[in-house]
Amino acid sequence: MLVPSRRRLRLEVWIVLGLSLGQSAVYSVVQLLDKLSRAPLVEGTSTLNRSQSTREYFDLTYQLLDIAFALVPVLLVIYFLTDQRQAAPAGPGNPPVIGGANASRHTGSAFRQLGFTFDRPGRDLLQGLGLAALIGIPSLGLYAAGRALGITTAIIPSALDAYWWTVPVLILSAVRHGIVEEVIVVGYLMNRFGKFGWSLPMSIAASALLRGSYHLYQGFGPFIGNVVMGVVFAWLYTRTKRVMPLVIAHALLDIVAFVGFSLFGKAVGLG
Repeated sequence: MLVPSRRRLRLEVWIVLGLSLGQSAVYSVVQLLDKLSRAPLVEGTSTLNRSQSTREYFDLTYQLLDIAFALVPVLLVIYFLTDQRQAAPAGPGNPPVIGGANASRHTGSAFRQLGFTFDRPGRDLLQGLGLAALIGIPSLGLYAAGRALGITTAIIPSALDAYWWTVPVLILSAVRHGIVEEVIVVGYLMNRFGKFGWSLPMSIAASALLRGSYHLYQGFGPFIGNVVMGVVFAWLYTRTKRVMPLVIAHALLDIVAFVGFSLFGKAVGLG
């Protein structure tokens, strides 16, 4: 079987993005223009987790379906990476890898290639906690600055009604976001950008700008913050070749935002 050409890989990337975060980016730009045409951004709101039914168990069903189907593009990415690696024969441009850690990455699963495994839980968790603190604390200041400058909407992390399942669903939603964004925007795209022959700075910039673009519906402040986050995450991935710490960090950030707002937002005047 032939090694996929760059043209085929580009088409593959467009398909993945069209089914996932590229689609979100397009909608985000349109939503931003819609908000700008109505009123100043500071008067707008962005709700991240919405109730989809006034009937409790139908709402729960919709929430779980959204989470499950959002993960399908991740499975597609895993399939593409696995298929591509199995299809590549040894040859002048693709010599066999003999021994060492590189051999393990070459012959292992796509999960191992991405570093999306549980084989070093303690180290991944510590790195994830550190990244969450590094990104989360400045993000609060950036949000406040964006609101003061009028370039950021009011962000409502959760508008779900208070049911017994609300917190577990918010946690699942946070984990979903972490997996989808880090596996696709960092692990998968950095792999493909490298095969396109792009330089490392160009690959990191493209990944970071995509991350920022699908947050534009929240305003220009979150766009800037997510671009910075994207640069840090993509750069770290190039050093570690592990997406798991990024997934952990992202999930922790969203869990704190989603669950914290759901439990305490109204009490502190944010709801």
